[in-house]
Amino acid sequence: MPNQFLISRRLTAILVYTRPALAFGALICAIAVMWLQDPVVYTLGVAVLFITVVFDLIDGWFAARFHPHPTLAQLADRILDKVVYSIIFPLVAVGVTWRLTVINPTYTRTELLHAILVLILSVTVLIRDNFAHFMRGFAIRQGQEPEGSELNRLRTMVAAPVGALLYTYAFYIPEGPPSRIYFWISWLGNIPQRGLFFIEIIFLIINLGSIAGYTRKYGPYCLDELCMGEDRLRRQILTFFPNALTVMNALMGLLAVFFAYQGRIREAYLILIGAALFDKLDGTLARRLGLTEPIDSQSPHKQVTLGGILDDLADAISFCIVPAWIFHLVAGAVAPSATAGLPLGWIALAYAAAGITRLVYFTLDKNPIPGFFKGLPSPAGALLVVAPLIMLNQAAGGGLGLLRFWSLFCVGTMLFAAVWMNIYPLRYLHFGRLMNRRPLFVSLWLVLALLLVFTPYFGYFTLGCMILYLVSPLWTWRISPEIAASEKRIPKGRPKR
Repeated sequence: MPNQFLISRRLTAILVYTRPALAFGALICAIAVMWLQDPVVYTLGVAVLFITVVFDLIDGWFAARFHPHPTLAQLADRILDKVVYSIIFPLVAVGVTWRLTVINPTYTRTELLHAILVLILSVTVLIRDNFAHFMRGFAIRQGQEPEGSELNRLRTMVAAPVGALLYTYAFYIPEGPPSRIYFWISWLGNIPQRGLFFIEIIFLIINLGSIAGYTRKYGPYCLDELCMGEDRLRRQILTFFPNALTVMNALMGLLAVFFAYQGRIREAYLILIGAALFDKLDGTLARRLGLTEPIDSQSPHKQVTLGGILDDLADAISFCIVPAWIFHLVAGAVAPSATAGLPLGWIALAYAAAGITRLVYFTLDKNPIPGFFKGLPSPAGALLVVAPLIMLNQAAGGGLGLLRFWSLFCVGTMLFAAVWMNIYPLRYLHFGRLMNRRPLFVSLWLVLALLLVFTPYFGYFTLGCMILYLVSPLWTWRISPEIAASEKRIPKGRPKR
C-alpha cells in the first residue's frame, strides 16, 4: 500500500476515533466547572472542545480517502458524530440552566427564554440525528443508495461550531487568569444574547430543513411500506409536513416581533425573510408530494382546504399583522417627535386589513393565473414595508431632518403597499418558482446579502431589491403562464408567448 494511503489511514483513525474521547473530556471539565467554578478548568474544557470541532471539520475529507475501506470510515464518521452531539448538546442545555441559577441568579425573562430555546434546539439536534439514521438505514434496505445534500452538509459543518459556542457561553466563569487565551474565550462567553438568539434560530431552521429534506427524499419508501396501497392514508400522513412548515412560517413572524421589541430591526427583517422562505417551502413541498391534486378523477377539487386555511392564517400573521405591528412599534418609539400628529395606529391597521383582504381574494379567486400573483403578494409587501424601517432605526442617532424623512418614507410605503397589494390586474411573477429555475442568481443574491448584512447598507440593498420586484411587471408581463408556472429550468430558445 502506498505511503500516502497509510498516512491518510492513520490521520483518519486519529481524527475520527478520538473525537468521542475529546468530547467526553469536555464533559468531565464541564462537571468540574459546575462543582469547583475554576476558570482554569473552564479554559481547558473549551480548548478540548475546540480541538474536537477542528477534528470534526476535517475528518470527512480523510474519511472519504480511508483506503481500503472508505465506506466503513464514512459510516464510522456518522456514528461518532451522533455520539459527540449526544454528549455536547444535552450538556449545553444543562449548562445554560446552571448559568442562570448559579452564575446569574437574578436572571431576566429573556435569559429564561434563551435557556428554553437551547433546550428545544438540543432536542431537535438529537431527533434529527436519529431520524436521519433511520431514514438512511431504511433506504439502504430498500436498495437505495443514500445521497448527500447541500443542506445536510451545511448542517454537519455548523453543528460542532454552534455546540462549542454554546459550551463556551454556558460554562463561562468570570474573573479568570490574565492570559490572552482566556481573554478570547471570555469574549465568546459574554456574547450578547441577541446574537445567540439569531445563531440558534438559524441553526434550528437548518435542522428542520434537514429533516424535511430526508422526508422528501426517503419518505416515499417508508410510506409504501406503511400505507400498503391506501392512498388516502398516505395523503393524510404527507399533509403533516407542509403544514408543519406553515406553522414555522407563523412562528418566524412572531419571532420577528420579538427582535423588533429588542430594537434589532435588521435581525427582525432576516427573520421575516425566513418566514417567506418557509412560505415558499410549504407550497413547493405540497406540490412535490402531489397534495395539490385530487386523489382521483372522481374526487372534486376543493377550492378551500384545511391546508389552505392554515397557510392563509400563517401568512396573515407573518406578512400582514407582524409588519404592521413592527411599523407601529418602531415609528412610535424611534421617532416620536418626527411622527407627532400622524395616525400610526390607523396606518398600521389599514395595512393589516389590506393584506388580509388580499389573502382572502387569493384564496377565493376562481380564475388564477398559473405562475403569477394578482397584485403584489403579501410576503413581498411585508419585506417592502419593513426594509425602510431599518434605515429609520439607523437614523435614530442622526439629525431631526433625516429622521423626519425616513419616518414619512415609511408611512408612505405602508400606505402605498396597502393599495398596491389589492390592484389585481397587475401580474407579479412567482418569485419562489423563479428561484428554483435560477439557482445561480439566488446564490449570488445570498452571497451579496451576507456580505452586506453586517454593514449600514443592508437596508438600502433590501429596499432596492424590493423596488426592483415592485416594477418587475414591466418586464415579466410577456412571459406565458406555462413558463411562469414551471419550477424547472427552461431551455434556451423557447418562445415567450
